[in-house]
Amino acid sequence: MSLLSPVWAGMPVASLATDEAWLAAMVDVENALARAQSGADPVTVDMDVRELAVLARDAANPVVAFAARLPPHLHRGSTSQDILDSAAMLVTRRVVDLITADLERIGEALAVLADRHRESVMPGRTLGQHAVPTTFGLRAAGWLDLVQDAWERARALVLPAQLGGAAGTLAAYAEHPGLLGGVDLIEPFARELGLAVPTLPWHTLRTPIVDTGSVLQFVTGALGKIAVDVITLSRTEIGEVSEPVKPGRGASSAMPQKRNPTLSTLVLTAARQVPALVLVLAQSMIAEDDRPAGAWHAEWEPLRESLRLTGGATHTAVELVEGLVVHPDRMAANLALTGPAIVSERLAAALTPALGKAKAKDVLATAARTGTYPDVPPHLLDPAEYLGAADALVTRAVERWSTRQTDHRGRGAAGRRAGDHDRAGGGDQTDLRQQARAVQTDRGGRGG
Repeated sequence: MSLLSPVWAGMPVASLATDEAWLAAMVDVENALARAQSGADPVTVDMDVRELAVLARDAANPVVAFAARLPPHLHRGSTSQDILDSAAMLVTRRVVDLITADLERIGEALAVLADRHRESVMPGRTLGQHAVPTTFGLRAAGWLDLVQDAWERARALVLPAQLGGAAGTLAAYAEHPGLLGGVDLIEPFARELGLAVPTLPWHTLRTPIVDTGSVLQFVTGALGKIAVDVITLSRTEIGEVSEPVKPGRGASSAMPQKRNPTLSTLVLTAARQVPALVLVLAQSMIAEDDRPAGAWHAEWEPLRESLRLTGGATHTAVELVEGLVVHPDRMAANLALTGPAIVSERLAAALTPALGKAKAKDVLATAARTGTYPDVPPHLLDPAEYLGAADALVTRAVERWSTRQTDHRGRGAAGRRAGDHDRAGGGDQTDLRQQARAVQTDRGGRGG
């Protein structure tokens, strides 16, 4: 819990990324390694997290003091980074599973909003001003498309186990008689954890960490777009949407009349912070030699906080979009503020054959200032008659969500079930590699 972290405080993600959760993951890794080496039964390890945190200063990481307190059949052949990196992947997988489930709920809610508001006409706004008519359904469809992009990236994230020994040669793992060692140990170890099987040790090859950061940044960015739109559209003078009501939420300490967009603010807070944290993860790719000093160590807190913020943001966004209140009457009132000017683009096209393009533009610019428009057929002035392909675009987004969701479930369901448990088959992450390639191919084909 943190007084200054309301984004994730009290959220399901909070318990998945505590010091205790990381310590439990480290124990899971040690038990998985012993099972892979010799089939040893798991043991329970009870340690004082606060004591370990202080002792970590002596070695610049918590694993040295942790390993010294383990039973003798554990931590045979390992180096600190094998344990902590693998634990980080376990923690990440648990959080990303939560994030993915929340994104699915968000997508479902947005698909409903998009379909329901296909005909809810509102001002399209560019550079802060009225542009041409659009629909709230199309706005929600855009949010949906981003959320699906985020969902696919989270589903496709590959999280491998780490196993390399002191300098990435696996040498010490082969020095214990009667224990499985060398490269033969890599796959059984990864499968015990339900993580992907790495090709090589990745002590200084930080693809999994940077990929994770990229996914978290994309997820929060996608949700941040929704949040900033809701904040804008819920302004007093616009009032086209409002957040779901809950007693006490959105209150001001000074102004009794206020009902602030708290949920959107929390989501946007995460979207502003995660890119800066992910920058540290990206910079840590520059890791010298076979095990680095400082680069690996710099990743831990930014990774954990990025997971927390993203998990908090997705869970908050579920409540936001599932309860979002849309006000078509306010949309209609706002459309009327600019009168025929909202369809000037259409009027210009209608007048151009008679006046020429430049003259038509001048006439309509003058009309926008004076309020006096040339005589045109009435239907040309109706914003609802100038929506272009908005309805068809909504259909494309909703169908993409529905079709892709079924497709992903069909290909990945067995793997996802296996990944729900620490002792799992390796199919989960192997399947996700294939999904990642399929997603990239599909997006390329759509021009994205």
